[in-house]
Amino acid sequence: MPPRLHPEDPIARARNRAWTDYLPTFAIAVSGSMYANSDQEFDAKIGKIPEPFGKLEDALAKRGNAGPYFNGPKLSLVDAGYAPFLQRYTFMDRLRPVGIIERYPHLAAWRDALLADPAVHASTVQGFEAVWQENLILRGRWLGKFVSKEVTGAAALAK
Repeated sequence: MPPRLHPEDPIARARNRAWTDYLPTFAIAVSGSMYANSDQEFDAKIGKIPEPFGKLEDALAKRGNAGPYFNGPKLSLVDAGYAPFLQRYTFMDRLRPVGIIERYPHLAAWRDALLADPAVHASTVQGFEAVWQENLILRGRWLGKFVSKEVTGAAALAK
């Protein structure tokens, strides 16, 4: 029944399922760096991000100008699955710029489209970036040392 989150075409649908199956690999590469306990661990884990970014870049490049979403003009399950990790990568990159996504223009454009989408934006609470940053501090993660005191104070007030 409409609306479908997978394409009607069985080949495209199978391709989408393969990309949703790849999501844990992508998530581990991106999230692992965020929760590193030291700068050495952070650097080591950041070094693993280019491989999954490159695979997605290739897939996005092959679809041509079909965007802005993975399958073209409509949000799909692939988009919904990757959006949270691309969002958190963006949060991480703001705290500690790593400059990786800039090497992948199709992935960066996809990320930008996803983060601008009202449905993706509405999928988290207001001020989520500050809450995410506060969580880094509460969990004692290395990246938390880059969070400004103003942000954590604002997150506490929002509770």
